[in-house]
Amino acid sequence: MDIFINEQPAGITLESEKTLGEVLAGIEAWLGGSENRISGLRINGSIITGELVAAVFEQDLKDIERLDITISTLPQLALEALYNSQEALRAYENSSFEDRQGIQDGWEASAAANFVSEQIPDIYALLQKAFSGEMLLAKMHTLLDERIRELVDPSTEFHQASTLISSIAARLEELPLDIQTGKDRRAAETVQLFSHAAEKLFRLLKLLCVQGLALETLSIDTLPFYGFISEFSATLKELLAAYTAQDVVLVGDLAEYELSPRLLKLYTTVKDELT
Repeated sequence: MDIFINEQPAGITLESEKTLGEVLAGIEAWLGGSENRISGLRINGSIITGELVAAVFEQDLKDIERLDITISTLPQLALEALYNSQEALRAYENSSFEDRQGIQDGWEASAAANFVSEQIPDIYALLQKAFSGEMLLAKMHTLLDERIRELVDPSTEFHQASTLISSIAARLEELPLDIQTGKDRRAAETVQLFSHAAEKLFRLLKLLCVQGLALETLSIDTLPFYGFISEFSATLKELLAAYTAQDVVLVGDLAEYELSPRLLKLYTTVKDELT
């Protein structure tokens, strides 16, 4: 049996494997904790769709002359899943009331929905709300567009976040005064915006690393990059806990003197590295 991975000879020597399932399990183990997954399969030139994969696991290797395996990165798979989910959402939006439940059921049973559920659970929960009418479809489209932009070109998305980061850092510096003057709604909005921005930065950093950005060689304030990130994450959790406990003094101090400057330093360091 000849094995090809992404159209290239794999150079895999089989030992005691007898079935296709054993071969695929070995390849999955080889991929390990990497950002890659098996995304496609052809046996003797025939494409094996998702519904047939389980059925061919017990196939004897003697019956296979050529095995073609496609391996994709998690970002590639995420992009495909989000595109498919967006198409389903548009079909739902443009369909009659009678057809909408069928479109929703079809999406929920799809491979795209399964991937989003496992790998992007926050988006999955929001999509369910959008399909059920608990969330405006236009807002869901905006969120999907943002995530798709991140996956397509994380470097550009990172650079274009400059205004967002600067404005949130400024609002963090104003947070103590907002709390002291009773601007509770603005204070809550600032915490929410900061949390959203931090999550976005961490998503982009992960994607940039997949593309080859070597963060381990960077340092911020004499700290190794990941040491800085560890402290940043710990302070973020402390802020959210203090906000929940309504410890206004601690919230103000953390926001103004810890998180605002760290947010700017984190963003500037990575941006300069990308330039």
